[in-house]
Formats: sequence, structure tokens, C-alpha cells
Amino acid sequence: MDGPVKTDPKIRLQKFLTALRRFWWVPCLTVIIGLGTAVALFKYLPPVFVSYARMWETEKLKLPDGAAFTEDPDTYFGTLKEVLGSDTMKQNALQLLQLSTTKVPMVDQAGNEFEVNVKVAQAPKSSVFVVEADSADPAFTPAYLNALIGAYREYKKTVRKEVSGDTLNSISTQVTRLEADLQAGQDAMADFEKSNNYAVLQQENETAGGYLARLKTQLADYQLETRLLDAVALEKDSNKPGAAGPAGLLYDSLHDSSSPSAPAAGNQNPYQDIELLTLQRDRLSKYLRPEHPKIVKLNEQIAQSQSLIDLYQRQNQQQMAMARQALQIRMTNENQSIGEWEAKVAYANSQIAEYERLKENVSRKEALYERLVSLLQNVDISRNIDQDTLTVLEPATAAKRSYKLALEILVMSMVGGLATGFSFVFLVSLRDDRIVSLVEVCENITDNVVGQVPDIRQLKSGAPLGILERHDDRHMYVESFRSLRSALLYITADSERPKVLLITSAMPSEGKSTIATNLARILAMGGVRVLLVDGDLRKGRLHDLLGLQSKPGLSDLLLQADDFDKIVQTSSLPGLSFISRGANLRNSGDLFLNPAFDQFLVRARQQFDHVIIDSSPVFATDDATTVAPKMDGTLFVVRSHFSRTSMIKEALEQLYRRQAKVLGLIVNRANSSDQSYHYYKNADYYHSGVAKNGTVP
Repeated sequence: MDGPVKTDPKIRLQKFLTALRRFWWVPCLTVIIGLGTAVALFKYLPPVFVSYARMWETEKLKLPDGAAFTEDPDTYFGTLKEVLGSDTMKQNALQLLQLSTTKVPMVDQAGNEFEVNVKVAQAPKSSVFVVEADSADPAFTPAYLNALIGAYREYKKTVRKEVSGDTLNSISTQVTRLEADLQAGQDAMADFEKSNNYAVLQQENETAGGYLARLKTQLADYQLETRLLDAVALEKDSNKPGAAGPAGLLYDSLHDSSSPSAPAAGNQNPYQDIELLTLQRDRLSKYLRPEHPKIVKLNEQIAQSQSLIDLYQRQNQQQMAMARQALQIRMTNENQSIGEWEAKVAYANSQIAEYERLKENVSRKEALYERLVSLLQNVDISRNIDQDTLTVLEPATAAKRSYKLALEILVMSMVGGLATGFSFVFLVSLRDDRIVSLVEVCENITDNVVGQVPDIRQLKSGAPLGILERHDDRHMYVESFRSLRSALLYITADSERPKVLLITSAMPSEGKSTIATNLARILAMGGVRVLLVDGDLRKGRLHDLLGLQSKPGLSDLLLQADDFDKIVQTSSLPGLSFISRGANLRNSGDLFLNPAFDQFLVRARQQFDHVIIDSSPVFATDDATTVAPKMDGTLFVVRSHFSRTSMIKEALEQLYRRQAKVLGLIVNRANSSDQSYHYYKNADYYHSGVAKNGTVP
């Protein structure tokens, strides 16, 4: 067999279900074997006795500002479970059992210690824990469980004392060290107070700060005056006091009231006088000559005013230079004073900051010291108070035999048996290349599918389908052959329709004889003359299907050259003639090479519209590959859930090598419930206008 054919998951599921229907007994057998194994293990394994105890996490006493032992509630259950199942707790429990007055067996008959399994469960929404222990001895199990709980409680107390002792030592060490640090801080603060008066430092710092602020304000004023003088000196109009613009205004504000040489008569500005005289001269020049006495007088007045302005400018420039020099001297003095007072303020600030640091350090250490002392007292109190909150709610119950392990083994054996059986069936389905649907045929075989014959359920299991009747009520079955008839009538458009057809398959039991018979009958129902020939000269059974004679037949005609009309039988269906296989022969392949067979075909073509020849399977004899080249066409029958893809391909390859004209495939017993089969499912439409007796109501 070739490798598995690649198919989609749906087809693979169909193959698996098909294999499961064939090998259903395999999962049953593996389940039975698994159950037998479980029974054997149950008898071999020692019995298991289970005992239960219940513990309760009670309320805790909270001391005011006191210490208490606490555990993480998220990990408490997991910690309890792991500790109870640890080897340490097991050894402690066994030691308690040895010291107890109640004598229970500690070892089995072989001298080995009993193996004990401990499980812990928590009741939903509660602080109650259920502890379960199981062993092979009914007396040892509850005794061990009680000893285990007692050992756990004692062990927890011991651990708490150790933890509290370590904590107490650690806190004491911290208190001693902190006490020394606190004393050192207090001494440093006292030394500082001896050499420095904190109140005087604060007062000096405030006074020096105020004076330093005033010096900086005065320096800023001097710097502003200097910038104003510089702005006047940079005026483009050579520092004109009456000029428009910011420089002229600044100059007037500085020198109009302070300059002793400024003109005071009439508070008149020389620049304004020149402008007025110039305007008056320009107005008179329109009417008077330049030599006119008025014009001459105005020119003299303008010149006199200009001389006066020049004199003012020289005096003012000297005064501004002297003022700038005086301001520079003042600013230098102010900067020196500011530097001296800034040093004084910085020193005072550093001393005050040092005092505040020493004071804060002492305060912080005092608070931490008081807290550690209080914690030390609380830990000492908690150490001497029993805070064991885990109480035994119910002691260990009497041990009862448990069948839980037996049930688990039974279930696992059944599941394992089913899994093994299904795995075997699945592996078989992986290697199974039998076709299950039309989709798989189209995917893996390139030949055209000319028809599908659905699988019809019989009234009795195993009963044959039987041949088609004129008024057959098997709707899908009849319509599938009508569809096949239409496909053959219109299978070619360019050449002559095939008249002589060979029906064959790859292996026996694929339904080729039934399809050949029903195809001939459906053609005859169409009103044409049809000859059905049983070409399987070894095991042909068409005469049984039609209820006719097996002799004389085709073999007799080919051996003795009998008259053609003598071997032709008529059936109950008008238009359908039949030639049986005749005598059973072993050398049928030789007869098909006889010229008598060619003459038979010529005669059949002349008398009938269609000739249907049912041949033996390709892999049964060489008859089909010998006869196929002489036919107008060959129809190859494949059976769903039976025919293998590899054999179908090989059989078709043999037909092609013999130059046979394969018209297409007929899928027999196709699954009508499959999604790929959607033809002729409306039986109500089929029966709506025709009664079962063939009459139209």
C-alpha cells in the first residue's frame, strides 16, 4: 500500500469514523485489557486506610502598640501544606509516637516503616483546614495524624521563640548603638552652644542682612545714573539739551535745574530761540533782500544764540564727566562694602545652619531611640505570651479503607485502554487511502466524474439493492442513474456519441455489475434499444439479477460461432436485450482476442442503439484491459469507503497504457448525507405529481 493520501480534516474524520466502524472491537478489547490490569493492580497493591483531622486558625490577641506574630495570608495555606508534608515533621511525628503511651505498629511485616501520604485542604470561605493522612495500617494512620499535628504545633512554638530571640538581640544591639550616637550628637550640640550664642547670631544675621540690602539698593541707583549719563553722551545730536528724543529729555532733567550756567532769563531755551529766529528769517526772506537791515539783524541774533549754545555745551560736558567720575568712585566704595557685609552674612548663616543640623540630628535620633525601646519592650512581651492560634478542632478520626486509588486506577485504565484503541484505529485511518467522498476523488484522481450513485438503506441489513423498475420509488437512486444517462448522451459534442461501453472497476465488490445492469435499464426506459452483455466469463451473475438463463451466452458464441440471435435474451423491460456469460471459462482472455468477438461487436452495433458490456475487474483478470481498447468508451466504477486511491490510479494507468478511452468515473454508494452530495434530495418534489402505480392524479 502506498503512503497516506493528503486530505483535509473533514475527510480524515470520515476515514477515522469508517475505520472505527470496521475495528470497533479494538477499543473494546483494549478497554477490557485495561480493566483486567486495573483489577490485577488492585489485588496486588496493599489496602489504603484514610484518617481525617480538622484544625482551626483562631482569632489573635492584639496588644495596644504591641508586636504580634503574623504570616502572609496569601501563602499561609501553601506553607502549612508544605510543612506538614516535610520530612522534618514526619521524623518529629514518629518520635512523638515512640514516646507516647499508646503503642501502635510502626513498621510493616517486612520491617519497613509505613509510607504515609499527607494532604491538606481548606474549607471554602473559612479558616478551617482539613488534614488527611493515609497508610497501609488502620491503627497507625490516626495515631500518626494526631502526632503530626502535635509535632507541627510544638515546632511552630519553637520557631517563634527562636525568631523572637533573634529579633530581640538584633533590636537590643540597635538600641545600644543608637544610644551612643544620640549621646555623641548631644555632646556636639553642647560644644557648639558654648562657643556660639545662637540668639546673638540670629540678631546679627538680621541686621547685617538689612544693611546689605540697603547697600545693594544704593549701588543700583548709582548704576542707573551712570547708564543715564552714558545714554546722553551717545546721543547722535551731540547731546543737545532741547533735542527731541530720550537722550535730550534725560539731559534736560539732569541739567536744567542743576547747572549754574544755564540761562534763566525768561526761562527761554537757546535752541528754541534759534528755531524761532530761523523761521522768522525764512518768512521775511520771501519779501526782503539779504542786505535788508531786518534780515541782517536776524542773522546776528541767530549767530549770538549759537555762540551761547556752544558755551553751554562745553560747560555741560565738563560737568557730566565730573559726575560720571564721582559715580564710579561711589560704586567702587559700595562694592567693597557689599563684599565685606556678604562675608559677615555668610558666616552667620553657616553657623546658624550648623546649629540647626545638630539640633535636627539629635531630635531624629531621640525619636528613633524611643521607638526602638518601645519595640524592644513589645517583643519581649510577645515572646513570653503564647500566640499559637492554630487549634485542633477535631482530632484524627478512625481510619477507614479508601477505594479512591482503586477508582483512579480503574478510570486511568479505561481511559488508557480507550486511548490505545482509538490510537490504533487512528493509525489505521492514516494508512487508509480508501475514498470517502467526491471531494477526495476530485483532489487525488484527475479523471472526470460522470456520475454518483448514492448509498440507499435497505429494509433488511445485507439485502441487495436490486434492479431499477419503471415506477421505482427510490428517488435519489433512480435520479442518479438518469443523471448518468444524460451525462453519457451528452458527454461529447464534437465526435460521435459512444455506443459500445465497457463497465469495469479495479477490484471485485465495487458494484460494477449492478451499475451496468441499471444503466442499461435506464437507457431502455428512455425508449432506445439496449443490449446488456455479461462480459465476465468467469464469475458473471447478471442473469441472476435479471432472472434469465445463464446459457447459451457470450462464451458459447465465441467458442462455437453460434447464431447471434440464439444467444440474445429479451427481458421484461421493453427495449432491453441481454446476453449472459455462457459457460464458465478460464481462458476468457484468449476468446476476446478471437475475431469472432470483433464480429460480435459489429453485429451488436448494427442491431442496437447502445451496448453495455460488464467486464471483470482490472486486477482480477486481464479481460478488461484486453476488451477496453475495442470499446467506444470505458466507465470506471469506484466504491465509496471501499476503493483505494492507489489501486484506482494503477488500474486507470493500465487502461491508459492499453489505449483505452476512459470516459470517466462513477462513484458508487456515495454518502448522500455528505456536504459534497447535494443532488436529488427533495423526495417530496419527486412524489408530488406521480403516484406509486405510475398514474397522474
